[in-house]
Amino acid sequence: MVDPVSHPETMASQGIRGPPYKLFYGNTREILQFKNETSSRPLNLSHDIFPRVQPHISTWTGTYGANYLSWYGLLPRLIVTEPELIKEVLNNKDKAFPKPEMDEFVKKLLGDGLVTAEGEKWVKQRKLANYAFHGDSLKGMLPAMVDSVHMMLDRWKNLHGDEIEVYQEFTILTSEIISRTAFGSSYVEGRNIFEMLRKLTLIASRNTFRIRFPGISKLWKTNDELESEKLENGIRDAMLEIIRKREEKVKAGELDDLGNDFLGLLVKASHSDDESRRITITDLVDECKTFYIAGYDTSNTMLTWTVFLLAIHPEWQDEARKEVLNVFGNQDPYPDGIAKLKTVISIHLI
Repeated sequence: MVDPVSHPETMASQGIRGPPYKLFYGNTREILQFKNETSSRPLNLSHDIFPRVQPHISTWTGTYGANYLSWYGLLPRLIVTEPELIKEVLNNKDKAFPKPEMDEFVKKLLGDGLVTAEGEKWVKQRKLANYAFHGDSLKGMLPAMVDSVHMMLDRWKNLHGDEIEVYQEFTILTSEIISRTAFGSSYVEGRNIFEMLRKLTLIASRNTFRIRFPGISKLWKTNDELESEKLENGIRDAMLEIIRKREEKVKAGELDDLGNDFLGLLVKASHSDDESRRITITDLVDECKTFYIAGYDTSNTMLTWTVFLLAIHPEWQDEARKEVLNVFGNQDPYPDGIAKLKTVISIHLI
């Protein structure tokens, strides 16, 4: 989804149509109505989930074609669903498609981190992320991941056959793993940051298609705007406190250095004498938030969807279980063995 580079009249002359514009709100109220209607109906056990998760796009592509013009308030947007055009946009060889301007809630959530940054700043942040999560670093994180999974399985053993809400359980698991790998020994404080980010994510999500008139927030703020500002400040203060404690331990000789977890690498970058590598404290906070959101949301969703698929395809359960037992037996997973899990990896890619 990108902002059209031409005026709506030009789009119409090229055969691009779309739902009619409604005063002030564009098509956002219709989109919310579509989503509310579909979410109120039970979900069928089917892979055809597009009409469920993007009901407005599913409906309007059927009416107006694979590419159509929609309105987000006063802003026209070209919705592209043709695979070849999507590839062209994502390749962006000529830099003709800049990242879209984020609304205020998303800005509070992600700041100017890797997801939203562009140009030289993006290059610097990408190099830092690559260094933090190359193969050897990920191998070093595996024990923390295994410990977190053991904690989850211990909880499950105490449920005595009760039903398990796996999405909720995987939310706890992924937040625990991200907190450990990002903040090391400070992971308990990291979990508090995660909880604030989770609340901020919910606020941003429910305001995605709500239009606010420019400048009105200076006169009157909604409860969500007030709460999001409080959470944004709380996240920044909590991160700065973790950094302060770690720096004090290094000065006092309790730690040899700032650490090699994600936070430690970011703090080192903020102190770098090389200006091309140095990041600001604001950049540091934004990168931590981006890491949390990207790692939690994608991993949690993938795990939940994988378990759902295994539940409705027990034959794949049997194959995956046999493979894991053949490779690991009763041992905990280790890096070299994980690479041998062909069936399990193929399930994740489905």
